Amino acid sequence: MLIEAALVESPGGPFTPREVEIEAPRSDEVLVRLAAAGICHTDLTMRRSWRPELLPMVFGHEGAGVVEAVGSGVTTVAPGDPVCLTFRSCGTCPQCRGGHPAYCLRSDLNMRGVRADGSSPLSRDGSTVFGNFFGQSSFATFALAYERNTVPLTAGVSPVLAAPLGCGVQTGAGTVLNTLDAEPGMSLIVFGAGGVGLSAVMAAVAVGCAVIVVDPVPARRTLACELGAADALDPATPGLVRELRRLTGGGAHHAIDTTGRGEVIGQAVGTVRRRGTLALVGMGGRAEVDIMTVLTNGIRVRGVVEGDAVPSDFLPKLIDLHRRGLLPVQRLVTEYPFAEIETAARDAAAGRVIKPVLTFG
Repeated sequence: MLIEAALVESPGGPFTPREVEIEAPRSDEVLVRLAAAGICHTDLTMRRSWRPELLPMVFGHEGAGVVEAVGSGVTTVAPGDPVCLTFRSCGTCPQCRGGHPAYCLRSDLNMRGVRADGSSPLSRDGSTVFGNFFGQSSFATFALAYERNTVPLTAGVSPVLAAPLGCGVQTGAGTVLNTLDAEPGMSLIVFGAGGVGLSAVMAAVAVGCAVIVVDPVPARRTLACELGAADALDPATPGLVRELRRLTGGGAHHAIDTTGRGEVIGQAVGTVRRRGTLALVGMGGRAEVDIMTVLTNGIRVRGVVEGDAVPSDFLPKLIDLHRRGLLPVQRLVTEYPFAEIETAARDAAAGRVIKPVLTFG
């Protein structure tokens, strides 16, 4: 079947809509007609660093749409079902069986650019087009996914709001609700007010935490406060760590870094109270922390992937929070037609929008 997909044809190159061929679903696959797809920081990072031998490539891992067809072995969804797509996991390793699919021992399935057997379901003019990104490659009018990363939606849920749940919102909210297990009255500092950070803010406010946000963009600090943060500071604030400790009564119960920047992580360690937790969710390189601060204060430093969520259980909970007005994801979203994907990506990279979501006519 011919579809339209946004190809990256050179390292760091633009997203360019092209006509490609997609195979019919195999026994374990689900063909989804996309209605919306969020653009995530991971998509932008990977297109810069993707291996040249695996180009052209179709990225995208926050898809939402309607099931078009299913393979013979698929039982949990059927044609016509509205669905949200998320990360892929094997379902059989100890981490998956233990309820932590975000740490699947086959997490490489999300980043291979091909199926597990080395094939790709996409082609153009007889040549391979790589895809299967996060088990979906949803920067396209149709995507092939799998049962484990296809989550049924109840009728009436907007695909524009559902799409970001599959990664960005799940990561931020899940870090608060699953990893930190935040409780009413606890304090939380969130470094970085992008889609992940503001999702963490909304989730923390929903459970009654006192939240402080640190971000250099005034509009994002304002939005954080409108979403319920008690305060929002510029990272250039003199004596930032001291001021954050003052505002949290001697240090926060928890802190979340969404920036992946070493200098920010070093500061974040200093803002956490004794036996508090710092969660790292931002993609980055290296960071230096004061070992004695961590040691003598019993600070826990946790890496978090995808909010340590089981998507089939967690995404419906996020939708329920949204319906109750506690997770206003629409405040983060800016819509773009699929044809304007490169504009949307540039706006996201420049910080002009928080969560661009592509829509398909």
